[in-house]
This record gives sequence, C-alpha cells and structure tokens, in this order.
Amino acid sequence: MPNAYKLYYYPSSASLAPHILLEEIGCPFELVLVDRKANAHKSPDYLKLNPAGLIPVLIDGNVVLSETTAIMLHIADHHPHSGLVPPIGSDARAQTYRWLIYLTNTVQAMLVHYFYPNRIGGAHADTVKENASAAIIPMLDILDRQLAQSGGPYLLGAKYNIADIFLFMICRWTRNMPDPARNRPHLASFLKRMADRPAVKRVFATEQLPAPWY
Repeated sequence: MPNAYKLYYYPSSASLAPHILLEEIGCPFELVLVDRKANAHKSPDYLKLNPAGLIPVLIDGNVVLSETTAIMLHIADHHPHSGLVPPIGSDARAQTYRWLIYLTNTVQAMLVHYFYPNRIGGAHADTVKENASAAIIPMLDILDRQLAQSGGPYLLGAKYNIADIFLFMICRWTRNMPDPARNRPHLASFLKRMADRPAVKRVFATEQLPAPWY
C-alpha cells in the first residue's frame, strides 16, 4: 500500500475540496487539524510547511504542497483511473484549468474580500464588503450559465471532475450571503446533486459541518 497522504485542514476552509477529492478516490489519507481559532496556522511549525500561513497543506512523501488547486491537480494526476481529471493535452483538461483558475483567482479572491474586508479596507471595510458582495453576483451568474450551456449535470457536461468539487466548495461559502449560489436554478440542482454524493456526506460528517450545507 502506498504511503498515505497527509492533509492539514480546518473544517469548511479551503481544505474542504481536497478532502472531498481524497474521499472520492478512496486512497489512504490522514487528516491533521490546524486549529485556526487558536491561530495554529501561524505557528512556527506550520509556517515551515506553508510560509503564507494558509490552509490547506498536503504532504505526499517528500512533496509538501500548498494552494488548493495545486493540491487537487497533484492528487488527481496520481490517480488517473479515478477519472476525476481529464488527460493532459485534452480539450477537457484545458477547460478544467480554465474553470479552476476562474474559481480560485476570481471568485475565491472576491469572497476573501467579502469575508475579510478589514485586510484591505481598514476604516472602509464595510464598503469593501458591500462592493465584494455585489461583484460576486455576476460571477455566480456566469457559473450558472456555464452549467446550462454545458448540458450538465456538471460544469463541463456529463463528466464529473475536480472543478465540480472546487465549485461546490465555493458555492457553499456563499450560503449566508444576500444572494447565495443556490438562488440560481442550475447551481441549485448542481449543489443538491453534489450534497447527495456519498463522499461529500462522509466529509461533512467528519468535519462536523452543520446544515445548511449550501
């Protein structure tokens, strides 16, 4: 049996997507809780793993990885028979890159402004949060249209892949916002389908995440 992956996580954080991916694949892995409430992600030991002090981190033998999309691509590439990432060089692989990067560089980045407006807003944090909330609405509309145009039920069409897992995590984070992802018809169907997956249910149970899930 290969060495187990070690995933440093905190419930419902950006570690949620790789946690779901590991459950989907069914490979051995170990979870290591990083207690963000106790500022453990800023501890000297954790900063040796990720100098940015962000969650998650994956350890795979001698490989230490941060950044959720990098972690997910690494895991999926090492388990090609799972079918959760298209072959390198394929059109579907290019589209997977496109949507993963859109989700992390555009949507997730704006969600960070919404949830942590003090980081860049200072005395204007309320304005930053309000503007971020407004900016996220058309981004969710784009994702809803993509699900419609792909023919569904997933982001790239009939085939479920890692971009769907990342999308589910991003949409979950909007659940208490004024206009959450679930308000859109295609995203609503997608989210229900994702929440019904056994791997997702196992992760939510392990991380003890309460309803609403999305």
